Order: sequence, then C-alpha cells, then structure tokens
Amino acid sequence: MSDFLGVGWAFPVGLDARGRFALARQEVDIEQAIIMILLTPKGQRLMRPTFGCQIHDLIFAPNDAATAGLAVYYVEEALAMWEPRIDVLNVEIDTDPQTPERMLITIEYRIKATHDRRSLVFPFYRIPGE
Repeated sequence: MSDFLGVGWAFPVGLDARGRFALARQEVDIEQAIIMILLTPKGQRLMRPTFGCQIHDLIFAPNDAATAGLAVYYVEEALAMWEPRIDVLNVEIDTDPQTPERMLITIEYRIKATHDRRSLVFPFYRIPGE
C-alpha cells in the first residue's frame, strides 16, 4: 500500500541529515505533490506544458463570485489530471474583506489506497485592481 502512496523528493528540495536529498513519504508526498501542482502555472514546464494549475490566470481577476468559481474549477481540474492517488471531495474558497488579495482555498480529498480523508488550505494571492 505504501508503494501506491509513494516516495519522492521533498518539496522544497533539500538535504537530509546525512547529506542526501530529503525524501517525502506516503501522505506527506501526496500533500507536497498537491502543493507543487497548484504552485506551477500551466505552460511553465517546457517538456510538460500542460502540467500545473490554471489558477495563476486569475492573478489580476476581481474579488467576486465568478473568480471564486473559476478558482474552484481550475483546482479541481488540475488535481483530477495530475494527482491520481486522490479523489477530490470538495473545494471551497474563502475571502476576507480585510485582505481582499488573498483567497484561502480549502481542498478536501480522500487518499484512494487508504480511504483516509484529509484537507489542505492553499493560500492564493492576487494583485487587486485599482
């Protein structure tokens, strides 16, 4: 079962106490993979231009329901495409009038191999319009 959950380089890449590349295992590997997918704008990787999340297209978008709806769609689409070890159960957007440039994206997911339910809050920062 742990083979399915995986082992990969830790994100961000670094060295462990023995001077080797640090590794992330199982649930931590999945969480770091989700973050890496969401942090990567589509088109950034030359050899894999469809990898990543289109949410970065919203960096100059207004703080409204349409932008929140697109953010949910882009996150669900990216995770369905690039993280086969999970089922996305729900994606919610929370905005704070005090910090209108920040969207808190709560992702609820289930790890397929273990049926373990987890959640992750991903902050996405926009540049507010004048």
